[in-house]
Amino acid sequence: MDTPPTPLAAPSPAARQARPEVTLAVCRGACRLMRQAGHSVLLELPLPDGRRADIFAVGRGGELVIVEVKSSIEDWRVDEKWPDYLDWCDLLYVAVPVDFPQSLIPEEIGLIVADAYGGEILRHPPRRPVAAARRKALLIDCARLASERLARLEDPDFGDLAR
Repeated sequence: MDTPPTPLAAPSPAARQARPEVTLAVCRGACRLMRQAGHSVLLELPLPDGRRADIFAVGRGGELVIVEVKSSIEDWRVDEKWPDYLDWCDLLYVAVPVDFPQSLIPEEIGLIVADAYGGEILRHPPRRPVAAARRKALLIDCARLASERLARLEDPDFGDLAR
């Protein structure tokens, strides 16, 4: 005789949303938080080592912040590259949805909880100053990327500039 299936608990709101929607919501909220704190943000900044920062923020004083966005436990577990970002920023955060188990995030990186409307820093990371020459190179890369993105909005038919 077959036993009836056991009813499952209702999934959390983040689990009901498609993962790309959760990622976009967390990214938007984390960007809003950074901007409210006086940082200018760039999304998907290529780093010299081949990595790509989800959110790269530059503070008024030139401090460099990377925020990695993680939409789910699976996203966190398969992506073990967060230590690689430490060489490219003064402060490293991970931004997660509200229902993410925060204990999974190591103490040595900052923690942001965010949704589509904003975010909150739950834990600040230790500051690890970037070397001056590296900081200068990153700031030049940021300025060039931001300028190129703006130029493409104003003239999408022009194409790529010589690099």
